[in-house]
Amino acid sequence: MSEADNKLDWRVWRPGLEPRIGLSGKLLLLTIPLILIAEIFIYVPSIANFRLNRLSDHVAAANTAALVLDAAPSGTVPENLTRQILDSINARALAIKMGQQRRLLASAGVPPTVDHEVDLRHITPWSAILDSFTVMLERENSAIRVVGPSDNGGQFIEVVIDSGPLRQAMYHFSSNLLLVSLTITSLTTALIYLALHFLFVRPMRRLTANMVEFRKNPEHATGIVVPSPRGDEIGLAEQELSDMQRELVSMLHQKSRLAALGLAVSKINHDLRNLLASSQILSDQLASVPDPRVQRFAPKLMRSLERAIAFCQSTLSYGRAQEAAPDRRLMLVEPVVNEVRETAGLATDASVTWVSSIERGLTIDADPDQLFRVLLNLVRNAAQALEGLPRDTPGVQQIRITGRREGAVTVIEVSDTGPGVPQKAKAHLFEAFQGSVREGGTGLGLAIAAELVRAHGGDINLVEGTIGAVFRITVPDRPVDLHSLRKERQRA
Repeated sequence: MSEADNKLDWRVWRPGLEPRIGLSGKLLLLTIPLILIAEIFIYVPSIANFRLNRLSDHVAAANTAALVLDAAPSGTVPENLTRQILDSINARALAIKMGQQRRLLASAGVPPTVDHEVDLRHITPWSAILDSFTVMLERENSAIRVVGPSDNGGQFIEVVIDSGPLRQAMYHFSSNLLLVSLTITSLTTALIYLALHFLFVRPMRRLTANMVEFRKNPEHATGIVVPSPRGDEIGLAEQELSDMQRELVSMLHQKSRLAALGLAVSKINHDLRNLLASSQILSDQLASVPDPRVQRFAPKLMRSLERAIAFCQSTLSYGRAQEAAPDRRLMLVEPVVNEVRETAGLATDASVTWVSSIERGLTIDADPDQLFRVLLNLVRNAAQALEGLPRDTPGVQQIRITGRREGAVTVIEVSDTGPGVPQKAKAHLFEAFQGSVREGGTGLGLAIAAELVRAHGGDINLVEGTIGAVFRITVPDRPVDLHSLRKERQRA
């Protein structure tokens, strides 16, 4: 295992080997500052509002005291009573403006200067917040002149108070609010942590642990995750992971079978090729026999043996590369169809009706050997489908090949009157080991046929809505290279 793999393994969570700060811890560390920031946005306007309420209470108390002081005759309120009234409202001076006259109703130890002035009639939120923190950050006691509306018919009422008691009240309110905020933050964080842990973190850990275990043995089906009934994104992730693991297990099993098949083929390929070479030598000797029937069938036998030897030689290269590029040429279709019929053994089979409906002189731009292999695979599949029918099946057992031209495209159809292609085989019809239409089949014939046709730039597909199975092959002509054609003419 490489150093990069070791590093990756340490980063993956494993049961019993949790990281120092897991996903739950990170969520917790993220939740706490977010809630504290929200509390700050709540605290700032709250402390400003608290200060304004306290100042409004001073103005209300001052209005009440002004009624008492204003009702008494001028100078008849004793000084000690005036001081008691001012102490009851925590003020140093009290004044009211009536019309054009501003009257000082009471005073006791008025400071020479006023440090702050607050007009409750005209105040903005920003100035209220700024003044609140200014008072809280001060260390010395200062005088504050508060102006508010008058309840005694005056224009306004003024009261001078000390900032010390107000500051202490604001500190007390802040400590209480901080305690409440910490309590709310702790409860909210705990609830969010538990909710995220049970709703998200635990399912994610389950998925992570499953992926780690599945990675150890991806060919074992028991490691496939079982999706939960959740309908959210995590449930969808579990379902997609389960489907992906099932497809991967199936693919790995298929590759294992292909590897075993390739190993078996590599072992028998040498001996089989020698046997076919011996048969080819015997067929060469048959060519010298003067019997007309021998002379008729000997070339076809030799051609079949040559194809078999070529197939054996290319078997081992199938796993290393794709099919060889087609050696395309313009050729007649009908001779290839007749050779396919004879090779498939349908020329002498009276139980199957062979119908060939090829346009006269129909040509196709294709590789002769590869076209032969494509048609032979389709015809053999059709014959096997007809062989599987009960003998008392009504109707005619028929294989039909049609061919026509559609502009620059040659269209060939191979059809039969069999039971057709099962619905479950249509999804993977042209995939090896997946698209077999009969029990015990491998589906290699259709996979090879599709690969050869697509190498010609054509297409092969199953025609829906027909009796039996109908496979349509379309092969377009190659575009004409005018430059190469001109050179060939010049050489000629």
